[in-house]
Amino acid sequence: MARDYIARDPRTGRPLNVGNTRSKTKRSEVKEGPWMVIPQQAVIPLATGQIESYRVGWKEKDYQMNQLDGIKALSILSGVLAHDGHAILLKSLMDNEPEIRIAALFSLPSVAETCPDELFDHLSVLLDDSDASVRKAASDCLKNVAPIFPSATEGTLAFELRHEIRSRRDAAFSGLGGLCRTWPEVACDHIDELLQEENLELRRKAAGLLRRVLGKGGAAAWDLIGWALSDMDVETRRQASSCLVPLAHREQRIATILAERAILDSDSKVMLAAIRCIEVLDTDNGRARELVLSGCTHKDVNVRLACVKILPRLMGDEILRNHCNSLLRDEKDERVISELHQLSFDAQIEGTEAQKNAYLAPSPSVPQIDLEIAESQGKTVGLEDLEPPVKEDDKPRHG
Repeated sequence: MARDYIARDPRTGRPLNVGNTRSKTKRSEVKEGPWMVIPQQAVIPLATGQIESYRVGWKEKDYQMNQLDGIKALSILSGVLAHDGHAILLKSLMDNEPEIRIAALFSLPSVAETCPDELFDHLSVLLDDSDASVRKAASDCLKNVAPIFPSATEGTLAFELRHEIRSRRDAAFSGLGGLCRTWPEVACDHIDELLQEENLELRRKAAGLLRRVLGKGGAAAWDLIGWALSDMDVETRRQASSCLVPLAHREQRIATILAERAILDSDSKVMLAAIRCIEVLDTDNGRARELVLSGCTHKDVNVRLACVKILPRLMGDEILRNHCNSLLRDEKDERVISELHQLSFDAQIEGTEAQKNAYLAPSPSVPQIDLEIAESQGKTVGLEDLEPPVKEDDKPRHG
């Protein structure tokens, strides 16, 4: 029985990582204010209206706190008081006054970290509140809690991402962007569903989030990039192609496969993104090498030019010149022709007299200090001095 037990996160339902690595605690970011310094024993009386005001000092100024500040301060309660504050927050979320409901939404993310019960049900209701300011506060609240409580907000976030009102969609996508950072594997599920939508805007915005999940999304993120590269919409494909270079720095094998698909795209920007990806790849890789060689004869001139510029990384001087001369036979574009001429040019044979003589120039002189060191060790640097010619009078006479 013990072996069958799997520890799961209560917020996401996913298996917990029980290894030695520790992940940083994901907490909501709370705006600062004077309500933060209200003593805990005064928060509940102030939030329930038992006391009308409470004076505090914050950043060298005095402030009079009222009921709304007391409701915001419910987020700072701890221990037994936190559970009492949770009950008060639930009542505040159902209050008749819009200002009370807005203050309660402000505290909801922090209180939910201690006592989440029923809070997200109220949040989904307040997203359709009769008061516009409450609806906006609820959208902002969802944006803050979605990256921390992905399981509790999954259905609500999915609905808001597709809402007909732009401001609500934008807030939901902002929350999904935060989810890409905190729970990338959960964000991939949302992006996967959005990429299958008929709505063009949804697919484009979902593709725009792919780079955020690239680092930790794993194989799921790679699949999503591949799906987006096959989309009918060119802007969606462009968004996906922007992931190719970062992917090449992480997973060269996957990047090569996706670049091979993108280089055949009808859009020049997608093709050029594939070329930039190939420039990052290890050109010793057979498939990457084949992509560059085939790209030199591509129908798009920009792709041909980009691939030609990579050729020096693939070939030695002699083979490069022969290959460039072969490409020059069929090339019509002046820019590509100019680049091919530069690569095929052999200064030793075709250069000016000065360029040819440069290869015959004498080697640079040896520094004096190196000469002195060599002489101290009994060594000779350079050509040895010839013996002086023997004069006739100095020659030995025989017999």
